[in-house]
Amino acid sequence: MRTTQSNAVPKVSAIIPTYKTTDCIVECLDSVFAQTYKDFEAIVVNDGSPDTIELEKVLGSYMERIVYIKQENKRAAGARNTAIHHARGEFVAFLDSDDTWMPHHLAAQMQLFEHDPSLSLTYSNALVGMPGKEFEFMERCPSAGEATFESLLLEQCQIPISTVVARKEAITRAGMFDEKLLRNDDYDMWVRTVFYGARIAYTEKVNAYMRIARPGSLSESRAKMAEGSWAILEKLTRTLPLTDQARKVVEQRAAYYKARYLLEEGKDKLDQHQFDQARRLLSEANDYFRKSKLSLALLGLSVAPGATFKLVSVWKRCAAGWRPKRDSNFPNPTG
Repeated sequence: MRTTQSNAVPKVSAIIPTYKTTDCIVECLDSVFAQTYKDFEAIVVNDGSPDTIELEKVLGSYMERIVYIKQENKRAAGARNTAIHHARGEFVAFLDSDDTWMPHHLAAQMQLFEHDPSLSLTYSNALVGMPGKEFEFMERCPSAGEATFESLLLEQCQIPISTVVARKEAITRAGMFDEKLLRNDDYDMWVRTVFYGARIAYTEKVNAYMRIARPGSLSESRAKMAEGSWAILEKLTRTLPLTDQARKVVEQRAAYYKARYLLEEGKDKLDQHQFDQARRLLSEANDYFRKSKLSLALLGLSVAPGATFKLVSVWKRCAAGWRPKRDSNFPNPTG
């Protein structure tokens, strides 16, 4: 670990895991040091990145201003936990190394804590995309009402990690990030944080810029993301002391994500011309969704799989440019 920490204890520790992001970490760090709020330290965790030589060359001009930690690859959850263990601040602020903050981000979020000292975690809106093709996170993933255990489970409130500022104590009380999870560890973290008593507030102001998932990233696969959420919900039923009502909500949400995983995996198998597997997966998904379009597709796969594949492909091309705020094929399980 390399550090040039002063004796002054910062109020906030900015936590920045990096893995194969040499091409964009300069923009990330520049946005951190452009903050109007100055009482912070920046902790960069090199999570076993294969481009370490190039990364450290790029970081050379920042080494006097950051805490730099190099470790074997533990994925994002492990990198964040490492940074939290080294963080000196009362608060931790998360930023993925391919994202950036607006200059007012930390000042705006810390102001929320000043106005309501009972808060444990805050988050905000963000721009998502790439230059010329951007949208606001809360247009697609809105936050409605209070951020509670149930509203997080049902995704009525959705939290973009690169906008989160939290009391370090709230994160450690909830057990830190789960390093065994392959994906969606931030979703798991926020749900557990609020379960263990955290109060959450958010603002609709745009405080960050988040890049669209790069090619090959886990978040590109809808099936894998649904599978990840399903695994987390199954884990919550085993590990949290849930009330009967909370357990019902978690189990319903788990059933929804299991069905969503089966649907997306079935669509992938259909694209690969693996018609028997596609029919089996889509049939099991439709036991939950009970959609007429799915039923017709299943009938077509039984009678004429090749023709059905062509029809589905045409429909997907026609629908490619349309992205609803909430996918009507995936209703809330309690609705």
